[in-house]
Amino acid sequence: MRITIRTIGLLGSLLFGTAFWFTFGVPGGVEEIAKDFIKERVEQKTKEKIETLSLIKKDSKLSNIVKRLSKNKEKEIEALKAQLQSKSYEKAALIIAEMRDLNCECRKKYTQSMKEHLEFKLLSLQSANEKLTDFMKSKYMDVVKNLTNDLRIFTGSNLLIFIILLLVSLSKPKAIKHLFLPGILLVISTALSSYFYLFEQNWFFTIMYNDFLGFWYLAWVGLIFAVLCDIVFNKARVTSEVINGILNAAGSALSVAPC
Repeated sequence: MRITIRTIGLLGSLLFGTAFWFTFGVPGGVEEIAKDFIKERVEQKTKEKIETLSLIKKDSKLSNIVKRLSKNKEKEIEALKAQLQSKSYEKAALIIAEMRDLNCECRKKYTQSMKEHLEFKLLSLQSANEKLTDFMKSKYMDVVKNLTNDLRIFTGSNLLIFIILLLVSLSKPKAIKHLFLPGILLVISTALSSYFYLFEQNWFFTIMYNDFLGFWYLAWVGLIFAVLCDIVFNKARVTSEVINGILNAAGSALSVAPC
């Protein structure tokens, strides 16, 4: 069991350490492995933005134009939105190819801060198309930035937990049995993550991007960290009770004592 726990700690540290380094050490690496997800995300956000064209505030600069638009003009607005959406599909591949050029000055220009200043206007299809291009480029950088940060949180938190598991197994050899619980929890989360990355990659990045790390995954990592803290600072009293409860429920006569 000692070898098993230490192997889990070592392999997990190597796996997530390499992945964590990748997000920093390979320029454009995240964009390459997540290119399909990023493209879908940009197209989705662009479509959502176009759909809001008819939702113009009364106090906006376009209020006078809106007042002159009767219900009979709604079809014209929908036609404009359809034209913009068609243009967005045409632009997507070209814009993403341009933004993926790490030497392009456009990457510095279209940052997260610009997003707040981009507004579509119904003045003309041409002006709307210009804003569409700016929006898509800004959204591309926004998605890349957020996804990269989420991947760093994911890989970094896992790396830290696996390192702690390995260090505790070396410094507290009497707690090997107790470390089996956090070790199994880590193996389960790693196996699930690996499955989604290898076979359902878009789902993997979608989970990363939709605040999964901000809530559920960090709660999961926090649970494992709490178990490790109990083992190190509380002689595994709580962990022993949990393990014994599981063993009893399974009908086993085995038990573990605090270390």
